[in-house]
Amino acid sequence: MIHVSPQPEPDSFDKQVRQKGLAWLDRKQIPLDKPVASNTELSPYWRKCLDDLYGRYGGFCAYLAVHFERATGGGSVDHFIAKSKRADLAYEWSNYRLACSTMNSRKRDYEDVLDPFEVETGWFCLELVSGRVYPSQDLPGEVSARVQATIDRLGLDDPVNRELRARLFDNYWQKGYPEDYLRSYSPFVWFEAKRQGVI
Repeated sequence: MIHVSPQPEPDSFDKQVRQKGLAWLDRKQIPLDKPVASNTELSPYWRKCLDDLYGRYGGFCAYLAVHFERATGGGSVDHFIAKSKRADLAYEWSNYRLACSTMNSRKRDYEDVLDPFEVETGWFCLELVSGRVYPSQDLPGEVSARVQATIDRLGLDDPVNRELRARLFDNYWQKGYPEDYLRSYSPFVWFEAKRQGVI
């Protein structure tokens, strides 16, 4: 995971998502200042902005820091603060993170995952050859614990994600793919390769 800079709200967002969502909440008499009842399914107006979210964030999963193709249907709108806990943020652009569906399903409504908007690049470190991800040794104890909790919750260091990162680096290092390839598919792997003096 690396820092993700918040991107501006699209011009169409207020009309297509926020206004419709808030009107729906009002019709259903769902209070904005309380958690949503467990049996309530909110109307998914946020899906209307998925193309914009994908475009504004360059197709990178905010948690995995890997590019995914929109055509695969693997993209989703993650509500960083769960919509079940804050109805008032269910239809707010600032609460959305572009996530691949795997990361979104793992994060769910847990609160121990770091916000990509607040993460500082360099908090998560990478062994380039193995793909292992781990907290930087330079972090204060509390931050290091939160980084590790995020890794554990999202499975960022599971065998599949390790293999993906190792393969991307191998494509650059052994197969001669250009640096731009690495940067365009995984800015995290690219940054770590640069930090470690490999690029």
